[in-house]
Amino acid sequence: MNVKDNLISIQERIKKASERVNREPQGVHVVAVTKYVSLERTKEALQAGIRHIGENRVEGGTKKRDAIPDLGTWHFIGSLQSKKVKHMIGKFDYLHSLDRMSLAKELQKRHTGQAPLKCFVQVNVSGEESKSGLEPDDVLPFIEELRSYPVIEVAGLMTMAPFVDDPEEVRPYFRRLRELKEEVEKRNYPHAPCRDLSMGMSNDFEVAVEEGATFVRIGSALVGNES
Repeated sequence: MNVKDNLISIQERIKKASERVNREPQGVHVVAVTKYVSLERTKEALQAGIRHIGENRVEGGTKKRDAIPDLGTWHFIGSLQSKKVKHMIGKFDYLHSLDRMSLAKELQKRHTGQAPLKCFVQVNVSGEESKSGLEPDDVLPFIEELRSYPVIEVAGLMTMAPFVDDPEEVRPYFRRLRELKEEVEKRNYPHAPCRDLSMGMSNDFEVAVEEGATFVRIGSALVGNES
């Protein structure tokens, strides 16, 4: 598979989706989900022009970043155990799965950098029991409470939609997340600018773009699966 050709195809699809809703396609960032591919394929992705790399395992992600420390912006996109926080701090630029106060407390304890860690609050919009994340009604109180954790900057909200054959079926979930983000933005919290939406994967990213995604997390359609 040729990552560069895949990226060109995905960017064209993002452009068309953006045009359908009068958005600028430059406002959509592709996160290459490299958790199932080798270091060599990850390097290929970066060489193809991808700037955002997503990993969901602390050990695998930190090993890759240590091998190519000066390339890319690194996103931790999986569920993060509190005991793993000390190992991911300083290795990732974004956390996409802030979903509980105990994790916020551990981030506050372990983070020693000058700038706050950019975090997405994970929301379980679909209500699936198998998925992590806050209930939509709990998002605003949770973000209010994060005022007490100055090492955390709420960059935006994240959700994982159900995997379905017809991407149109998940549009309401993406739309609800956008509405939640707008509610947070209206509060003008210094600690929670909440300008971004992390939503959409290989099977549904065009619908996510139409509904306002600024980060789409794409694995198999972009870098494949070597596992």
